[in-house]
Amino acid sequence: MNNAIELFGSMVFNDQIMHQRLPKDTYMSLKQTISKGKELDINVANVVANAMKDWAIEKGATHFTHWFQPMTGITAEKHDSFISPQADGSVIMEFSGKELISGEPDASSFPSGGLRATFEARGYTAWDPTSYAFIKDNTLYIPTAFCSYGGEVLDKKTPLLKSMEALSYQAKRILALFGQTNVDNVVPTVGAEQEYFLIDKSNYEKRKDLIFSGRTLFGAKAPKGQELEDHYFGTIKPRVSAFMQELDAELWKLGIPSKIKHNEAAPAQHELAPIYETVNIATDHNQLIMEFMKKIAPRHGLFCLLHEKPFAGINGSGKHNNWSMSTTKGVNLLEPGTSPHENAQFLLFLCAVVKAVDDYQELLRISVAGAGNDHRLGAHEAPPAIVSLFLGEELTNILESIDKGKQYDNKSKQVLTVGVHVLPNIPKDTTDRNRTSPFAFTGNKFEFRMVGSTFSIAGPNIVLNTIVAESLRQFADTLEKADNFTGALNDLIKKTIRKHKRIIFNGNNYCDEWVKETEKRGLSNLKTAADALPLFSAKKHIDVFEKHNVFTKSEVESRCEILCESYCKTLHIEALTMLDMSKKDILPAVLAYIKELSETIAVKKVIGGSSIDFEVELSLVKRLSNLSKSLQEKIEALDKAILGTYAIEKMSEKVKYYREAVFTAMQEMRAVADELETNVAAKYWPFPTYGELLFNI
Repeated sequence: MNNAIELFGSMVFNDQIMHQRLPKDTYMSLKQTISKGKELDINVANVVANAMKDWAIEKGATHFTHWFQPMTGITAEKHDSFISPQADGSVIMEFSGKELISGEPDASSFPSGGLRATFEARGYTAWDPTSYAFIKDNTLYIPTAFCSYGGEVLDKKTPLLKSMEALSYQAKRILALFGQTNVDNVVPTVGAEQEYFLIDKSNYEKRKDLIFSGRTLFGAKAPKGQELEDHYFGTIKPRVSAFMQELDAELWKLGIPSKIKHNEAAPAQHELAPIYETVNIATDHNQLIMEFMKKIAPRHGLFCLLHEKPFAGINGSGKHNNWSMSTTKGVNLLEPGTSPHENAQFLLFLCAVVKAVDDYQELLRISVAGAGNDHRLGAHEAPPAIVSLFLGEELTNILESIDKGKQYDNKSKQVLTVGVHVLPNIPKDTTDRNRTSPFAFTGNKFEFRMVGSTFSIAGPNIVLNTIVAESLRQFADTLEKADNFTGALNDLIKKTIRKHKRIIFNGNNYCDEWVKETEKRGLSNLKTAADALPLFSAKKHIDVFEKHNVFTKSEVESRCEILCESYCKTLHIEALTMLDMSKKDILPAVLAYIKELSETIAVKKVIGGSSIDFEVELSLVKRLSNLSKSLQEKIEALDKAILGTYAIEKMSEKVKYYREAVFTAMQEMRAVADELETNVAAKYWPFPTYGELLFNI
């Protein structure tokens, strides 16, 4: 199947297939479950399961799996076959509604953050009918939620679905005030751009740091990097192009709308951008995108690196989360509109986002915090760790005019009163995109640019949905009580702009002046994940999640524990890898080179050479000896720092110690090792260099 139209969705049990294969009443019942969240009758589930099984078997499937997203950041699956043994020794293929709706995988080894004891192994998966089942590797994959025996949420899909419900409920309250009482649902939509690196697989296999940690823990800068800006949007190399073509084909089969592909800024870096989808489906699809990138690359002699900063000194990789809100009829609530009614509604939803980002800037920062993203955020290639919001000059001026009741500098020369006068027709790209902004309005959506390339987009979108729902809740509570809706609306928007405009910044987020300005504005500056993650369980954050039934207090605290523990474990693995590479590879290589130089000096002495004849070798031996001694000292310092971690029990203190002691020791060791690399003969250096890794495809 080479035709893209025939290929797209060919391995998905989508609405078209359901309409063809299900009885009309079963189909309509399932649609009610999907669109309105109504409980699925077991008799309906049995019919759906049988049709799904028959379709899957026709496509070559022999097994099914409940596919879920535990707190590991990746997906999980346990495969069961369709076969059912019979008394006569034969088998038949069976799949019941009960098996479709729920499963019981062992939950003992998944992170729980203390929600359950290790011996409480039972866990349950529950079918998410809003995300279509699909076939991969001869297995029917059923997207599911995952919880413990006691009902505690152990995955990322469940709170995401809850946050979507919260946003929909509050948004519908607002729309009803504008006379729109027939809206079934409001859904957040996302287009998640995925950046990644491709390197030669044989070189990857020679680097323990890439194998164990996903990034280069050592590596001197190559003579050429991205200075010439010749890779960005450049001609795609044949091996990479072949990879991209196969990736597109595999993703299209699963109904994943992979739309754009191109070279990114750094050498060996690329990007894939999909079309916008409902955030739940976009999250599932992004997990599959990352999986297929890793799976397909080796077929082309390549390896895909998804780490936020696999190489020091060049751009890292992000995952730009383009977020908006739409009704189920496709009306984008962040589209400015052309009539007074639409303008007022747009401004209210816009202000809800501005308020949410300001009120919960720390929570947004936490949602993108991690050991990998620490290397990228604020590195003049990605947004800084300070959360701010970009609206562009025109929208900012409009809000300022409303706030101050002044004449807006537009052809109409009107004083803008919300709900009375028509706003200017704002094009989708009213200003140049601010690539330094963490959270930028880009015409009819917000681009959250802080998300790291390895992240599941569930986390950031759970936060976004919840905090915007909270803003809308407060707005609805105020407006529903108002005797004069237009007056109350006008007053509410003015007050919101006045109180929260400190979060709006349209300038260069990289400049030092902005850092100083944020202090004046009272904005939060959580520079590292170690600063941010322990704050996840702050009372303010627990309250907003509990208020909207997204997380309980214990679930927030457990996730805080998991995130902090993951941060510490990541640095621990990296530190141990650095020690292993230094002791077993770098030092032996340097000493071998010193030996060769020393033997050369000895030979020159024997043949009667003067000191000037071996001055170069002697100078180099002295330099390498001093650096080797320094490296050994750094090894001992890192060893000591790691030992210090075992005495710390409190997680918040452990996170801080890993950042301040372990990470600092790692950086100091790397500086010495990278200097050694620049002084050791190429034949002795034990790993492929940056030049070989980045320019060898």
